[in-house]
Amino acid sequence: MKKILSAGTEDALPSAVATTEQVGNLVQRVRKEQQMTQFDLASLAGCGNRFLVELEKGKQTVQMQKVLDVLALLGLEVVIRKKGS
Repeated sequence: MKKILSAGTEDALPSAVATTEQVGNLVQRVRKEQQMTQFDLASLAGCGNRFLVELEKGKQTVQMQKVLDVLALLGLEVVIRKKGS
């Protein structure tokens, strides 16, 4: 997927997230910084608008691969590491 992250966004991102609500808030914030609607992002990601609404609301049962696809499209990635490191 094409990376479309705008310059300067990375500096404001949290270093860790622990809840689906935090992931949803982050997705929403970055999407808005890139001046995209939910419909725009859903179309680019190949998912439904409803999925994106649920993701941004922090729904705990969203499909992981779709979440990863949306994050990648926004220029974000998931990094797994030991807590506190």
